[in-house]
Amino acid sequence: MRKRAAGLSAALLGIALGLTACGSDQPAAAPAPAESASAPAVDKGNGKLVIWADPVRTAALKPFTEQFGTENGVTVEIKEIAEELQNQFLTASQQGSGPDVLIAAHDWIGNLVQNGSIDPVQLTAEQKSAFQEIAIKAVTFGGQTYGAPYAVENLGLIRNTALAPEAPASVEALIESGQALKKAGKVSEILCVPVGQEGDAYHIYPFYSSAGGSLFGTTASGDPDPTKITVGDSAPAFTKLNELGKKGVGALKTSLGNDNTIATFASGKCAYLISGPWAIADVKKAGISYDVTAVPAFDGGSPATPFVGVQTFYVASKGKSKALAQEFVTNYVTNPDVAMALYNADPRPPALTAALDQAKAANPDMGKFIEAGKTGIPMPAIPQMAAIWQPFGVAEAAVINGGDPAKAAAAANKAITEAIEK
Repeated sequence: MRKRAAGLSAALLGIALGLTACGSDQPAAAPAPAESASAPAVDKGNGKLVIWADPVRTAALKPFTEQFGTENGVTVEIKEIAEELQNQFLTASQQGSGPDVLIAAHDWIGNLVQNGSIDPVQLTAEQKSAFQEIAIKAVTFGGQTYGAPYAVENLGLIRNTALAPEAPASVEALIESGQALKKAGKVSEILCVPVGQEGDAYHIYPFYSSAGGSLFGTTASGDPDPTKITVGDSAPAFTKLNELGKKGVGALKTSLGNDNTIATFASGKCAYLISGPWAIADVKKAGISYDVTAVPAFDGGSPATPFVGVQTFYVASKGKSKALAQEFVTNYVTNPDVAMALYNADPRPPALTAALDQAKAANPDMGKFIEAGKTGIPMPAIPQMAAIWQPFGVAEAAVINGGDPAKAAAAANKAITEAIEK
């Protein structure tokens, strides 16, 4: 790492931990700025660094951005955007009133690049090598690195070990176990996975991919090819979902959605939950003994492939303090101590391997989720991915409710293609 980051990062960690310490409502005193005589002066732009983020990321940032401002002699403003962050950012960027730094999911990259609203991030080869490989892959678009990743997340199978001591080796074994528990009156649901009335492509994708389903073809370099929509070719995968649904074994239900699935598991009404690290706090609060393993595949099927999401710091192309933004993104948030401060504020597996090692030592669940995501793929960052969600969800909900898989797949493919061609 460059020298500028090292001195400040330890100070920032102290601030973050001091502000989040249990039972303390007194702010920690800010340490003196670290010396960085060997580092070149930073172009301060208009003397102000503006950062936009959603409420979770805003809370995580607040403990240390003030120290960054003190060291660089600038003002740092963090603006919380609770709704429509991407749309608000794009509109403000076009009007010249946007931020210098945006914190958001990596799969926005394609749309942000297409709209000319973010710049490549100037990470050195050494800095890139310090991240998990999949994190750098996720923020690479068109051969350039467009973000500094700080957290990685994916789905896993969270299991109530009092009800299901052993991890199921396959989807079939999971269903058999869930059915036996339901028959014995120990649970009311075979499986807890969000579907909802409108479907949920993200949570069902591990099953869908294991059954041979796909969304796009691939280019020669292995990237998703938006000119080849393959949902219509995936009727066998929709058939598998149909067999798990209302007219099959009843494991998948549209009555279970993002609003009640975790709570259903936490209340002991099912033994298996497909979710991510964000579910763990509620599971722990409920006092359930649990373990985290990979989502199983179908017998004889392909691997169950979860989407991997990466939380990312972007440099806005139309910001008023672009050099300062590059300094903040490349030399501060890429430091392990700062990554740990972010982790402590919002526990998700860090993208930096050094920080991940620390997180795993303190909380083994982080390592378990990373292991569960080993067969995962980065969420496609191409703009055309936006056309997938609604039609796919409609098809998913339809087949789970007993609809014809071939017709549902064909209808979804047609709707996706028309949306992309508009």
